[in-house]
Amino acid sequence: MQMNTMYQPTQFQQNQFQQAQIIPEPPRVISPKDHLYLQDAMSWELTAMKKCFHFSREAMDPEIKTALDRTGQLHMNHYLRLLNHVNPANIANR
Repeated sequence: MQMNTMYQPTQFQQNQFQQAQIIPEPPRVISPKDHLYLQDAMSWELTAMKKCFHFSREAMDPEIKTALDRTGQLHMNHYLRLLNHVNPANIANR
């Protein structure tokens, strides 16, 4: 007896994937649940950014310092992208 170790999505999962649509821009109004999720995501990005920059200053190895700086920059870009989506000034301009 041979076991099939590959993942086989169910028909329901395949239909859900096919029905998923990409939203070109964020909605004008978000639900309270989405607001909490965005708040958490922004907090995680900000914390990760601060930790990367902190440990970059403490690192002695230049390669590690560079990697931490680049990772911190990545988290800062993610944070700013989220902030741009929830900023009321940007929403008013749509």
